[in-house]
Amino acid sequence: MEAKHNLLIVEDEKAISNLIATTLETQGYHYEKASNGTQALLEITSHTPEIVLLDLGLPDMDGIEIIKKVRTWSSIPIIVISARTEDTDKIEALDAGADDYLTKPFSVEELLARLRSTLRRLSYMRSESGQESTVFENGGLRIDFAEAEASMEGKPLHLSPIEYKLLCELARNVGKVLTHQYLISRVWEHADASDISSLRVYMATLRKKIEPDKENPVYIQTRVGIGYKMNRL
Repeated sequence: MEAKHNLLIVEDEKAISNLIATTLETQGYHYEKASNGTQALLEITSHTPEIVLLDLGLPDMDGIEIIKKVRTWSSIPIIVISARTEDTDKIEALDAGADDYLTKPFSVEELLARLRSTLRRLSYMRSESGQESTVFENGGLRIDFAEAEASMEGKPLHLSPIEYKLLCELARNVGKVLTHQYLISRVWEHADASDISSLRVYMATLRKKIEPDKENPVYIQTRVGIGYKMNRL
């Protein structure tokens, strides 16, 4: 099977590293391995993988530190795979710049689904690079950034300024989990003037206007206790 993408597995537990490696191999992915942070940073700088699968509990440094270092010079997608299950840990990793967070133990199917989602986002980003796109399209949703207009299935969406800002942030980061704090800091001029409860209210009203089925939203996914993500349809 022809290798499809080059990934980096950063994991110090051999059993988990081998499980991930076997999973990737059966799906045709090419991969490299690193068992500590120093080796991981060397691999990222020298081989430039397309996606990094990163454990946080490494023997020489915390994974959060690696994320912060990489984000000073690269936007390479980073999917955290960690035994840390607290929302605070997930939020810290996502705020540091991780693209997604998968908790151990995990299923092979979920890992592959997260990979596919990240690769779709990567493909979208690459298609937009080198050209200034002012129009975003996803399913029936269309946003014209230049005209500050949004529509669903060809019908104009009547959004408040905050709803429109939220929609644009989610669209510009389609496929990526955005934390509550990130959205608040990007949407409100003074972050301390609002809070998570206000964000939830605006997100609820936004969903009512863009989701075809209010009971089963497909465009905006909630990550309970963490934030929101726009799905690529």
